Amino acid sequence: MPIEELGFTPPWEGAQGAPATDGSRPIHAMPSTGMLLPQATASVQPPTIGADFTTITVAHRRLYWSVKPAQLHPTVVEHTRLGLHLLTETNGVARRLLASALAESLLLAGRIEFFDLRKPEEADASFARALQAAGEADDALLGAAILSHAAFIPGWAQRRTEAAERLRAARTYARRGNASADFLAWIEAVEAECDTICGRPSDALRAISHAEEILAASSDHHVPEWFTWFSPARLAAFKGNTQLRAGRYAQARDTLISALAGMLDGEGKQRTVIMADLAAVEVAQDKPEDACLRLHEALDQLATTWYATGMERIREVRHTLQPWADTDSVREVDDRLYSWRTTLSALQR
Repeated sequence: MPIEELGFTPPWEGAQGAPATDGSRPIHAMPSTGMLLPQATASVQPPTIGADFTTITVAHRRLYWSVKPAQLHPTVVEHTRLGLHLLTETNGVARRLLASALAESLLLAGRIEFFDLRKPEEADASFARALQAAGEADDALLGAAILSHAAFIPGWAQRRTEAAERLRAARTYARRGNASADFLAWIEAVEAECDTICGRPSDALRAISHAEEILAASSDHHVPEWFTWFSPARLAAFKGNTQLRAGRYAQARDTLISALAGMLDGEGKQRTVIMADLAAVEVAQDKPEDACLRLHEALDQLATTWYATGMERIREVRHTLQPWADTDSVREVDDRLYSWRTTLSALQR
């Protein structure tokens, strides 16, 4: 039930019960999920249920990097439904393990919805559910990861104040969870990307510089196994995109080439984004043929590992190539960009 119907005043409302009017939505105002985590009515599951459920969650974590998102997403969502049901039959330590794995599965569902399927409203709801499950597990670090991902949604919509509030909450949870240097640097990278999209590249570059300082200082804190989406190469990719948008093209090229060299074999999705950014650098320096070569590389990767965010970057670059639309190199890109296979893939995913 909505909190108001239970007789409580939401903490984001003012003293007179009126919503805040500063244009921002507090972190508490993440979308209503219509779901409260069920309490156990009977402890009928064995003590191994939490570990068993986690095994499937871990498998989905690995599958994300190679399986088509439209195929993986329904499986992940059904897994979360199973987890919710099992919570009604589980108590004690097993319930806490189950809730933690459920939070990770909901986080994965939200990641697919936002980055791969481009459904930000569904992703926001999934992140809110994930935060509930992380709270049930009392896993502050997982909560920080969820809140940081949730910051992408207003950040990409250029609602900078809202994104900054979610990141402040994420840093608070990260501090409680004794986050590692890599984890803290990633939060800085998220802020940098949000600032970049909001047209504040100078602020973004400061955040990236801070992230580099954090990584250089390192820390002894444990890195959780589920933290698989960040590395120094990923930070370089963030940095290269920011340099590109700031008009520092020579620096952006060097940074992006370094990031591409640091990508691992299973990081095809990120490779697509980097190649598209390198193409954008070539366009900015009036090198359309070189840009087209990079776009062909990006499309090759996209054919292997679909990524909606990568396709968006490719289309952005193609738009900037319009002055050379009648050249053979650009037409060849169009032939691939609007082939039957690519067009249908974009529609189906």
